[in-house]
Amino acid sequence: MPPGIDCIGALPEGILHHILSFLPAQEAVRTCVLAQRWRHLWKCTTGLRIVGNKGPVSVQLLRKFMDHLLILRERTDLDTVGIEFRKFREDDVPFVNLWIRFALQSKVRALTVCHYDDCNQPFNLDGLPFVSPCLRTLVLSALEDLTIGFSVINVGKISSLSLKCLSIFRCRSYLDDRVRVSAPCLVSLKLLGFSGVTPLLESMPLLETAFLTLGAHGHLTSQDIC
Repeated sequence: MPPGIDCIGALPEGILHHILSFLPAQEAVRTCVLAQRWRHLWKCTTGLRIVGNKGPVSVQLLRKFMDHLLILRERTDLDTVGIEFRKFREDDVPFVNLWIRFALQSKVRALTVCHYDDCNQPFNLDGLPFVSPCLRTLVLSALEDLTIGFSVINVGKISSLSLKCLSIFRCRSYLDDRVRVSAPCLVSLKLLGFSGVTPLLESMPLLETAFLTLGAHGHLTSQDIC
């Protein structure tokens, strides 16, 4: 290959959008200075990583950048969105809610929200509805108590390493495959009046209490808990 040839820049735009999706959002935006062709590529990435340049930072440090990004980014669909942060405060709630809402409006298929805190202080997202016909994978970190009620759950998997209490009541799934529930630290489980294909409950070695009732056509067997 002759020197000076931009092999990466010669790739189709769809591939470049995919490649940029693996970078933190700030780094993806900085590629706009590489060449004229790269000027607007970051606006249409297929994934979005909302995280500091060198790892998770406080929500406060991400606010200003994200305000500009959400305004300037093209309204294209997103395959993946990852949100990682430290030091969550009460006045950060509207901002994280906004980022999650943007992801859902962008028809995200896989959404990950991770909170890293050395003091093990949980964060709360009050009043945020997870409503999306496109979401297939939802991963929540540092979450201890999750209640889902009167909702359609069409995600392929609900996963959390920190979740201790899970309540799902009067919900249904229209998926042909089972909704997988992965919560190895779960202590309390309530699954009430679930309609559709029975969820698959993965290993829960710490489980102390469980109350399970399904819809009129549902039933729970030993094969539903692996």
